[in-house]
Amino acid sequence: MGKTIMGDEPMAATAPAQKLSNATLRALPEGVRVPRYDRAGLTPGIVHIGLGNFHRGHQAWYLHRLFDEGLNHDWAIIGAGVRPGDAAMRDRLLAQDCLTTLIELDPSGQSAEVTGSMIDFVPVEEDNGALIAQMTDPAIRIVALTVTEGGYYVAPADGSFDVDHPDIQHDAINPGTPKTAFGAMIAALRLRRDAGHGPFTCQSCDNLQGNGDALRQTVLGLAKMSDPALAEWIADHVTFPNSMVDCIVPATGPNELKLAKQFGIDDAAPVTHENFRQWVIEDNFCAGRPDWDRAGATFTDEVHAFEAMKIRLLNAGHQVIANPGEVLGVETIAGCMADISINALFRKVEMEEIAPHVTSVPGMTPEAYVDLIAYRFSNPEIVDTTRRVAFDGSSRHSGFLHPIIRDGLAKGTSIEGLALVEAIWARMCAGTREDGSVIEANDPLWDDLTAYAVEAQSRPAAWLEQEHLYGDLADNAVFSATFTNWLTLVWAEGVRAAISQYAAI
Repeated sequence: MGKTIMGDEPMAATAPAQKLSNATLRALPEGVRVPRYDRAGLTPGIVHIGLGNFHRGHQAWYLHRLFDEGLNHDWAIIGAGVRPGDAAMRDRLLAQDCLTTLIELDPSGQSAEVTGSMIDFVPVEEDNGALIAQMTDPAIRIVALTVTEGGYYVAPADGSFDVDHPDIQHDAINPGTPKTAFGAMIAALRLRRDAGHGPFTCQSCDNLQGNGDALRQTVLGLAKMSDPALAEWIADHVTFPNSMVDCIVPATGPNELKLAKQFGIDDAAPVTHENFRQWVIEDNFCAGRPDWDRAGATFTDEVHAFEAMKIRLLNAGHQVIANPGEVLGVETIAGCMADISINALFRKVEMEEIAPHVTSVPGMTPEAYVDLIAYRFSNPEIVDTTRRVAFDGSSRHSGFLHPIIRDGLAKGTSIEGLALVEAIWARMCAGTREDGSVIEANDPLWDDLTAYAVEAQSRPAAWLEQEHLYGDLADNAVFSATFTNWLTLVWAEGVRAAISQYAAI
């Protein structure tokens, strides 16, 4: 899409903003790119569970651009959700014919595009009956998910399937009226098998290393608990492609709603995003797939190398800067990168302690990738809050950072900065910033994290006693001693003093 060059504030629309709908698409301002295809001619092929900003700014965009080229019109998206809050998103999107305004935020100029690859949204129900019925339709050939890294019922310490979680226990006992997306997928697969319709591909689109493998573990693990024969059928017939997804997509609030109106669009759920997208996918689809590569996605057998680079350098890097940002009261990720101390921590940890454990991929070295993400994180147009990035640290630290610490310990490389990052996270979870202001709950395990963090102020080892997070790391003398030293310094002299001492090593 073309750029609209603007100054500090987006150019105000010359006429009242149009309420977004199929009927108003052609009445939108000339600079807004709208679908070139007839949406009435689209038919569904994908159910996507989790219609947050990331999906609508990433996967749905690739499909939308395929439709613009006259391709794959039988692969439109049916939206779905399994949480009570998803019903509000359903209402907002159905009221505007499931259209979404994407606003690209780039220092060289801003632009808007309306995407139309989603055509319906199933009712959000406690027993997921409507979702199961939709997935049972033979036209649905892919069921995809964006349910966050922590949504796969994986035990953080060892990556095993959490069979004891109450949601999982419920779905195992009540397979016809499941609570979880995974239980609903299993119920639909059972009905399809029994009707002779064949399987659909189960596709994770979350920032999780080996996301397809994680999804397979959860689906098979849950299926085995209630129907071992069905689990065996799923294992033999259903595919779970791994993928790597990447695009910085901030949360939507009043400023984003206002920005859409300044483009002449009254959109109840617009999405802002950076000028960068990447989607690397394992070509493993049991019931066919869209030609996403025609819109810029990459199909490759080397997904793990791409995802390892992204998860270790970008996702782990986000935690490296977000935790000190929260403790120091820096509100945005771009602000963190502009902070001399936080930027120094980011650069040293990335280059010296993470990059050595990342291999190059075609066209990109780890060092060049660090430079790329530093540029992306520093984009002042992307108002990505430190709080959003720091959310669910219990999943993100255990998933993104702890494996790197284990690699460093095994290979004898430095883990000083990584241990400092863990210490700053523990300081953050105590629930106050250095200026005394309160950090509101920001993790599903927040109450437990805060209790451990408060105790760790006087006894640092207490933090590592969270076995579900640290596992064997708590018993490693090198890591434990290094962490203890840093957390003691952080509490005694502050985050900036600790970073300064680390930078001098």
